[in-house]
Amino acid sequence: MKFLDLAKVYIRSGGGGAGCVSFRREKFIEFGGPDGGDGGKGGSVWAEAVEGLNTLIDFRYQQHFFAQSGQHGMGSQRTGKDGEDIVLKVPVGTEIIDEDEETVLADLTQPGQKVLLAKGGNGGWGNLHFKSSTNRAPQRANPGQEGVERTLWLRLKLIADAGLLGLPNAGKSTFLSAVSNARPKIADYPFTTLVPNLGVVGIDGKEFVMADIPGLIEGASEGRGLGDQFLGHVERCSVLLHLVDGTSSTITKDYRTIIGELEAYSEELFTKPRITVLNKIDALDAKTLASRKRSLEKAVDGPVLLMSGVSRKGVNEVLRALWAEISGGDDDTEEGGSWQP
Repeated sequence: MKFLDLAKVYIRSGGGGAGCVSFRREKFIEFGGPDGGDGGKGGSVWAEAVEGLNTLIDFRYQQHFFAQSGQHGMGSQRTGKDGEDIVLKVPVGTEIIDEDEETVLADLTQPGQKVLLAKGGNGGWGNLHFKSSTNRAPQRANPGQEGVERTLWLRLKLIADAGLLGLPNAGKSTFLSAVSNARPKIADYPFTTLVPNLGVVGIDGKEFVMADIPGLIEGASEGRGLGDQFLGHVERCSVLLHLVDGTSSTITKDYRTIIGELEAYSEELFTKPRITVLNKIDALDAKTLASRKRSLEKAVDGPVLLMSGVSRKGVNEVLRALWAEISGGDDDTEEGGSWQP
Protein backbone atom coordinates (compact mmCIF):
# COMPACT_ATOMS: atom_id res chain seq x y z
CA MET A 1 0.00 0.00 0.00
CA LYS A 2 1.39 3.39 -0.98
CA PHE A 3 2.12 5.74 1.91
CA LEU A 4 0.41 9.13 1.78
CA ASP A 5 0.36 11.52 4.73
CA LEU A 6 -1.29 14.62 3.24
CA ALA A 7 -4.57 14.87 1.35
CA LYS A 8 -7.00 17.60 0.34
CA VAL A 9 -10.74 16.94 0.55
CA TYR A 10 -13.83 18.89 -0.43
CA ILE A 11 -16.88 18.36 1.78
CA ARG A 12 -20.45 19.63 1.79
CA SER A 13 -23.21 18.90 4.26
CA GLY A 14 -26.75 18.37 3.06
CA GLY A 15 -29.26 21.19 2.92
CA GLY A 16 -32.50 20.98 4.87
CA GLY A 17 -35.72 20.22 3.06
CA ALA A 18 -38.26 22.98 2.53
CA GLY A 19 -41.48 23.11 4.52
CA CYS A 20 -44.75 22.38 2.76
CA VAL A 21 -47.76 24.65 2.19
CA SER A 22 -50.78 22.35 2.25
CA PHE A 23 -54.41 22.32 3.43
CA ARG A 24 -56.81 19.52 4.26
CA ARG A 25 -59.23 19.00 1.35
CA GLU A 26 -61.53 16.27 2.54
CA LYS A 27 -65.23 15.77 2.06
CA PHE A 28 -67.33 16.69 5.07
CA ILE A 29 -64.38 18.51 6.71
CA GLU A 30 -65.68 22.07 6.62
CA PHE A 31 -62.67 23.81 8.14
CA GLY A 32 -59.70 21.63 7.19
CA GLY A 33 -56.95 24.09 7.99
CA PRO A 34 -53.22 23.88 7.21
CA ASP A 35 -51.44 20.54 7.37
CA GLY A 36 -48.08 21.19 5.68
CA GLY A 37 -45.23 19.10 7.14
CA ASP A 38 -41.65 20.16 7.97
CA GLY A 39 -38.64 19.49 5.79
CA GLY A 40 -36.08 16.85 6.78
CA LYS A 41 -32.69 17.68 8.20
CA GLY A 42 -29.68 17.52 5.88
CA GLY A 43 -26.91 14.99 6.45
CA SER A 44 -23.70 16.00 8.25
CA VAL A 45 -20.08 15.21 7.43
CA TRP A 46 -17.99 13.56 10.17
CA ALA A 47 -14.41 12.33 10.50
CA GLU A 48 -13.66 9.26 12.62
CA ALA A 49 -10.32 7.72 13.61
CA VAL A 50 -10.26 3.97 13.03
CA GLU A 51 -7.68 1.26 13.60
CA GLY A 52 -6.15 -0.71 10.76
CA LEU A 53 -5.25 2.29 8.58
CA ASN A 54 -1.78 3.83 8.29
CA THR A 55 -2.08 5.97 5.14
CA LEU A 56 -4.39 8.53 3.54
CA ILE A 57 -4.12 6.93 0.10
CA ASP A 58 -7.92 6.44 -0.07
CA PHE A 59 -8.36 10.22 -0.25
CA ARG A 60 -6.11 10.44 -3.31
CA TYR A 61 -8.78 8.72 -5.41
CA GLN A 62 -11.89 10.19 -3.77
CA GLN A 63 -11.69 13.81 -2.70
CA HIS A 64 -15.32 14.98 -2.78
CA PHE A 65 -17.73 14.04 0.00
CA PHE A 66 -21.26 15.45 -0.28
CA ALA A 67 -23.88 14.49 2.28
CA GLN A 68 -27.48 13.89 1.28
CA SER A 69 -30.00 16.73 1.52
CA GLY A 70 -33.19 16.42 3.54
CA GLN A 71 -36.48 15.64 1.84
CA HIS A 72 -39.12 18.36 1.49
CA GLY A 73 -42.14 18.32 3.76
CA MET A 74 -45.43 16.94 2.48
CA GLY A 75 -49.12 17.33 3.12
CA SER A 76 -51.04 15.52 5.83
CA GLN A 77 -48.43 16.76 8.33
CA ARG A 78 -45.76 14.44 6.90
CA THR A 79 -42.18 15.41 7.74
CA GLY A 80 -39.54 14.86 5.07
CA LYS A 81 -36.87 12.21 5.51
CA ASP A 82 -33.53 13.28 7.02
CA GLY A 83 -30.45 13.09 4.80
CA GLU A 84 -27.85 10.43 5.60
CA ASP A 85 -24.55 11.44 7.22
CA ILE A 86 -21.16 10.80 5.65
CA VAL A 87 -18.26 9.57 7.82
CA LEU A 88 -14.65 9.93 6.65
CA LYS A 89 -12.63 6.99 8.02
CA VAL A 90 -9.11 8.25 8.77
CA PRO A 91 -6.06 6.68 10.47
CA VAL A 92 -5.38 7.33 14.13
CA GLY A 93 -3.09 10.36 14.36
CA THR A 94 -4.77 12.39 11.61
CA GLU A 95 -5.02 16.16 11.95
CA ILE A 96 -7.91 18.07 10.35
CA ILE A 97 -6.57 21.37 9.02
CA ASP A 98 -8.46 24.33 7.57
CA GLU A 99 -7.97 25.52 4.01
CA ASP A 100 -5.25 27.98 5.11
CA GLU A 101 -3.06 24.91 5.93
CA GLU A 102 -2.27 26.35 9.36
CA THR A 103 -5.36 26.24 11.58
CA VAL A 104 -5.73 22.81 13.21
CA LEU A 105 -9.44 22.08 13.65
CA ALA A 106 -9.11 18.65 15.26
CA ASP A 107 -6.46 16.08 16.16
CA LEU A 108 -7.74 12.50 16.17
CA THR A 109 -5.34 10.56 18.38
CA GLN A 110 -7.65 7.87 19.83
CA PRO A 111 -9.49 5.05 18.01
CA GLY A 112 -13.19 5.85 17.77
CA GLN A 113 -12.65 9.59 18.22
CA LYS A 114 -15.16 11.47 16.08
CA VAL A 115 -15.45 15.12 15.06
CA LEU A 116 -18.13 17.05 13.16
CA LEU A 117 -16.71 18.74 10.06
CA ALA A 118 -19.86 20.19 8.49
CA LYS A 119 -23.31 20.22 10.10
CA GLY A 120 -26.36 19.50 7.98
CA GLY A 121 -28.94 22.22 7.47
CA ASN A 122 -32.18 22.21 9.46
CA GLY A 123 -35.43 21.53 7.64
CA GLY A 124 -37.91 24.36 7.09
CA TRP A 125 -41.22 24.63 8.90
CA GLY A 126 -44.43 23.80 7.10
CA ASN A 127 -47.39 26.16 7.16
CA LEU A 128 -48.91 24.22 10.06
CA HIS A 129 -46.44 26.04 12.37
CA PHE A 130 -47.74 29.46 11.30
CA LYS A 131 -51.37 28.86 12.19
CA SER A 132 -52.70 31.34 14.76
CA SER A 133 -55.95 32.79 16.00
CA THR A 134 -55.67 35.64 13.51
CA ASN A 135 -54.17 33.68 10.61
CA ARG A 136 -56.20 30.52 10.18
CA ALA A 137 -54.93 29.75 6.66
CA PRO A 138 -51.21 30.65 6.45
CA GLN A 139 -49.86 30.58 2.93
CA ARG A 140 -46.18 30.46 3.78
CA ALA A 141 -43.53 27.95 4.86
CA ASN A 142 -39.82 28.17 5.59
CA PRO A 143 -37.17 27.05 3.12
CA GLY A 144 -34.59 24.58 4.40
CA GLN A 145 -31.26 25.79 5.75
CA GLU A 146 -28.40 25.47 3.26
CA GLY A 147 -25.54 23.04 3.85
CA VAL A 148 -21.96 23.98 4.67
CA GLU A 149 -19.27 23.64 2.02
CA ARG A 150 -15.61 23.48 3.07
CA THR A 151 -12.17 22.61 1.78
CA LEU A 152 -9.99 20.80 4.33
CA TRP A 153 -6.58 19.18 4.56
CA LEU A 154 -5.93 15.84 6.23
CA ARG A 155 -2.42 15.41 7.63
CA LEU A 156 -1.26 12.15 9.14
CA LYS A 157 1.27 12.05 11.95
CA LEU A 158 2.21 8.55 12.98
CA ILE A 159 1.73 7.60 16.62
CA ALA A 160 5.04 6.37 18.04
CA ASP A 161 6.84 6.45 21.40
CA ALA A 162 10.35 6.92 19.99
CA GLY A 163 11.61 8.40 16.74
CA LEU A 164 14.81 7.75 14.79
CA LEU A 165 16.85 10.66 13.43
CA GLY A 166 20.04 10.82 11.44
CA LEU A 167 21.71 11.46 8.13
CA PRO A 168 21.07 9.06 5.24
CA ASN A 169 22.92 5.76 5.78
CA ALA A 170 23.34 6.37 9.50
CA GLY A 171 21.96 2.86 10.17
CA LYS A 172 18.40 3.76 11.20
CA SER A 173 16.66 1.10 9.11
CA THR A 174 19.22 -1.53 10.11
CA PHE A 175 18.63 -0.74 13.77
CA LEU A 176 14.83 -0.88 13.38
CA SER A 177 14.98 -4.23 11.59
CA ALA A 178 17.31 -5.61 14.29
CA VAL A 179 15.04 -4.72 17.22
CA SER A 180 11.60 -5.27 15.68
CA ASN A 181 9.73 -7.28 13.06
CA ALA A 182 9.66 -4.28 10.72
CA ARG A 183 11.41 -4.93 7.41
CA PRO A 184 12.42 -1.57 5.94
CA LYS A 185 14.51 -1.47 2.80
CA ILE A 186 18.27 -1.58 3.53
CA ALA A 187 20.94 -0.77 0.95
CA ASP A 188 24.36 0.88 0.68
CA TYR A 189 23.18 4.12 -0.93
CA PRO A 190 21.57 7.27 0.51
CA PHE A 191 17.80 7.75 0.84
CA THR A 192 17.02 4.05 0.90
CA THR A 193 14.09 4.89 3.17
CA LEU A 194 11.55 6.98 1.27
CA VAL A 195 8.56 6.70 3.62
CA PRO A 196 8.28 6.38 7.42
CA ASN A 197 8.30 2.90 8.96
CA LEU A 198 6.90 1.73 12.29
CA GLY A 199 8.11 -1.16 14.42
CA VAL A 200 7.13 -2.57 17.82
CA VAL A 201 10.22 -2.93 20.01
CA GLY A 202 10.49 -5.13 23.08
CA ILE A 203 12.98 -4.94 25.94
CA ASP A 204 12.83 -6.51 29.42
CA GLY A 205 9.20 -7.49 28.94
CA LYS A 206 8.18 -3.96 27.91
CA GLU A 207 7.05 -2.85 24.45
CA PHE A 208 6.98 0.49 22.67
CA VAL A 209 6.55 1.75 19.11
CA MET A 210 9.47 3.21 17.17
CA ALA A 211 9.28 5.31 14.01
CA ASP A 212 11.99 5.47 11.35
CA ILE A 213 11.82 8.45 8.98
CA PRO A 214 13.87 9.21 5.84
CA GLY A 215 17.27 10.74 6.47
CA LEU A 216 17.83 14.46 6.73
CA ILE A 217 20.59 16.39 5.01
CA GLU A 218 21.86 19.94 5.36
CA GLY A 219 19.29 22.30 3.89
CA ALA A 220 16.36 19.90 4.36
CA SER A 221 14.31 22.75 5.85
CA GLU A 222 14.74 24.57 2.52
CA GLY A 223 13.61 21.56 0.50
CA ARG A 224 16.91 19.80 -0.24
CA GLY A 225 16.84 16.04 -0.45
CA LEU A 226 13.43 14.81 0.67
CA GLY A 227 12.96 17.97 2.74
CA ASP A 228 11.73 17.96 6.32
CA GLN A 229 8.16 16.92 5.50
CA PHE A 230 8.54 13.66 7.43
CA LEU A 231 9.64 15.31 10.68
CA GLY A 232 5.97 15.69 11.57
CA HIS A 233 5.85 11.94 12.18
CA VAL A 234 8.20 12.21 15.18
CA GLU A 235 6.47 15.23 16.74
CA ARG A 236 4.31 12.96 18.91
CA CYS A 237 7.26 10.88 20.17
CA SER A 238 8.33 11.03 23.81
CA VAL A 239 12.02 10.75 22.93
CA LEU A 240 14.20 11.03 19.83
CA LEU A 241 17.07 8.63 19.09
CA HIS A 242 19.78 10.42 17.13
CA LEU A 243 22.08 7.96 15.32
CA VAL A 244 25.48 9.23 14.20
CA ASP A 245 27.52 7.19 11.72
CA GLY A 246 30.73 6.22 13.52
CA THR A 247 32.53 5.52 10.22
CA SER A 248 32.14 9.14 9.12
CA SER A 249 35.19 11.39 9.42
CA THR A 250 32.98 14.40 10.20
CA ILE A 251 30.81 13.11 13.03
CA THR A 252 30.66 16.49 14.79
CA LYS A 253 29.44 18.20 11.64
CA ASP A 254 26.96 15.39 11.02
CA TYR A 255 25.54 15.83 14.51
CA ARG A 256 25.18 19.61 14.17
CA THR A 257 23.51 19.23 10.77
CA ILE A 258 20.63 17.25 12.24
CA ILE A 259 20.31 19.53 15.26
CA GLY A 260 20.20 22.57 12.97
CA GLU A 261 17.40 21.06 10.90
CA LEU A 262 15.41 20.24 14.05
CA GLU A 263 15.74 23.82 15.25
CA ALA A 264 14.72 25.19 11.85
CA TYR A 265 11.64 22.94 11.80
CA SER A 266 10.17 23.77 15.23
CA GLU A 267 11.25 24.79 18.70
CA GLU A 268 9.08 22.08 20.23
CA LEU A 269 10.87 19.31 18.33
CA PHE A 270 14.27 20.86 19.06
CA THR A 271 13.68 20.81 22.83
CA LYS A 272 12.28 17.25 22.89
CA PRO A 273 14.42 14.73 24.89
CA ARG A 274 17.14 13.17 22.75
CA ILE A 275 19.49 10.22 23.13
CA THR A 276 22.63 10.38 21.00
CA VAL A 277 24.20 7.13 19.83
CA LEU A 278 27.44 6.51 17.93
CA ASN A 279 26.52 3.72 15.54
CA LYS A 280 28.55 1.19 13.50
CA ILE A 281 31.21 0.76 16.20
CA ASP A 282 31.97 -2.75 14.91
CA ALA A 283 33.77 -1.12 11.97
CA LEU A 284 36.12 0.94 14.20
CA ASP A 285 39.26 0.06 16.10
CA ALA A 286 39.52 0.91 19.79
CA LYS A 287 41.68 4.03 19.33
CA THR A 288 39.47 5.57 16.62
CA LEU A 289 36.35 4.73 18.58
CA ALA A 290 37.61 6.44 21.73
CA SER A 291 38.66 9.54 19.79
CA ARG A 292 35.35 9.91 17.96
CA LYS A 293 33.34 9.29 21.09
CA ARG A 294 35.18 12.11 22.87
CA SER A 295 34.58 14.46 19.94
CA LEU A 296 30.88 13.64 19.84
CA GLU A 297 30.47 13.98 23.61
CA LYS A 298 32.03 17.43 23.41
CA ALA A 299 29.60 18.45 20.65
CA VAL A 300 26.60 16.98 22.47
CA ASP A 301 27.75 18.30 25.84
CA GLY A 302 26.45 15.11 27.39
CA PRO A 303 26.76 11.32 27.36
CA VAL A 304 26.95 9.33 24.12
CA LEU A 305 26.00 5.65 23.85
CA LEU A 306 27.85 3.18 21.64
CA MET A 307 26.07 0.67 19.44
CA SER A 308 26.23 -1.53 16.36
CA GLY A 309 22.94 -2.42 14.70
CA VAL A 310 24.56 -5.23 12.71
CA SER A 311 26.33 -7.04 15.54
CA ARG A 312 23.72 -5.89 18.12
CA LYS A 313 26.46 -4.73 20.45
CA GLY A 314 25.09 -2.11 22.83
CA VAL A 315 21.55 -2.39 21.39
CA ASN A 316 19.93 -3.45 24.68
CA GLU A 317 21.51 -0.54 26.53
CA VAL A 318 20.09 1.87 23.96
CA LEU A 319 16.62 0.32 24.22
CA ARG A 320 16.70 0.53 28.02
CA ALA A 321 17.68 4.19 27.81
CA LEU A 322 14.76 4.82 25.44
CA TRP A 323 12.30 3.03 27.70
CA ALA A 324 13.53 5.01 30.71
CA GLU A 325 12.66 8.26 28.88
CA ILE A 326 9.32 6.94 27.63
CA SER A 327 8.17 5.59 30.99
CA GLY A 328 9.63 8.46 32.99
CA GLY A 329 11.22 6.00 35.43
CA ASP A 330 7.87 4.77 36.73
CA ASP A 331 8.89 1.11 36.50
CA ASP A 332 11.20 1.28 39.51
CA THR A 333 8.31 1.19 41.97
CA GLU A 334 6.70 -1.72 40.21
CA GLU A 335 9.78 -3.92 40.16
CA GLY A 336 11.74 -2.86 43.21
CA GLY A 337 9.11 -1.52 45.59
CA SER A 338 7.45 -3.70 48.22
CA TRP A 339 3.92 -4.76 47.45
CA GLN A 340 1.13 -4.75 50.02
CA PRO A 341 -2.54 -5.64 49.61
